[in-house]
Amino acid sequence: MSPVVIALVLGSALLHAAWNAILRGGADRFWSIVVMSMASAAAALPLALLLPAPLRACWPYIAVSACLQIGYCLFLARAYRDGDLAQVYPIARGTSPLLVTLGAAVAAGERLTPLVLLGVAFVSAGIIALSLERGPPRSKSSLWAIATGVFIAGYTLTDGLGARLSGHAPSYAAWLFVLQGAPMPLIWLAARGRLTIRLGDGETLKAIVGGLLSTLAYGVIIWALTLGPMGRVSALRETSILFATVLGVAFLGERLTVRRAASAVMVAAGAIILSAGA
Repeated sequence: MSPVVIALVLGSALLHAAWNAILRGGADRFWSIVVMSMASAAAALPLALLLPAPLRACWPYIAVSACLQIGYCLFLARAYRDGDLAQVYPIARGTSPLLVTLGAAVAAGERLTPLVLLGVAFVSAGIIALSLERGPPRSKSSLWAIATGVFIAGYTLTDGLGARLSGHAPSYAAWLFVLQGAPMPLIWLAARGRLTIRLGDGETLKAIVGGLLSTLAYGVIIWALTLGPMGRVSALRETSILFATVLGVAFLGERLTVRRAASAVMVAAGAIILSAGA
C-alpha cells in the first residue's frame, strides 16, 4: 500500500471519528442519520450531474451499495436502542475488516500475506476489546451491532468492486450518496410520520456538518479502494476508533482507562503492521 493511500485512509478515519463524535452528541440518532444522509445527498447531487457519468458496468454495484448503506443506517439505529455507543460502535466497526478481507480474497482474488492478516486481526481485536470496557454488552444490541458490521463489510466490498469498474471513482461516489440519501426521509415518514427540520436549530446544523464530513470521509475511502487492496484499506480505516478515543477524551470528557488505552495501542499496532505489510 503506497504512502498516498495510507495518508488518504488515515485522513478519512479522522473525518469519520469527527462526524461520529457529532452523531454521538445528537438527541435522536435516527433523526440525525436521516438529516446527515439528506445533507450528503444534497451536497453530492451537483457533483453527480457535473462529473462524467460512471461506466454502465458499475451501476448495479451503486444500487446494491445504496441499499446496503440504508440497511446499515437502520440497523445501527436499532442497535443503539438497547446498547451504549461505546459498545455498539466498536463491535460494528470491528467485525468489518476481517469480513472485507475474506470477501476481497474470494471476489477479487486478493492474496494477503500472513503479516497483513495479522494486522487485520490486531485492528479488529483492538476495536472489539474497546467494546468490552464497560462489561459485556446486552446480547440483543450485540447481535444488531454484528449485523451492522456485516452491512459495513458488504457495502465496502461492493464499492471496492464497483468503483474499480466505474472509470471515475468520484462520480461513482457522488451517485452513491444521492441514491443512498434520497430515500431516507421516506423511511423516516414510514416509521415515525412527519419529519421536522428547523434549519436554524443547533441539532440540525450539527447533523448537516456531520453529513458533509461523512460524505468527504467515505468519498476518500471509495477513491482509496481503487488504489489499494480492499482488506487493508478497510482495516486501516478502522483506526477511526483510535482518533475517536482521543476526541472523546479531549472534547467529550470521557475517561482514558487502562483497557481503552491498551485497546487503542492494539489498533495503532495493527495499522503499523498493515502499512509495513504492503
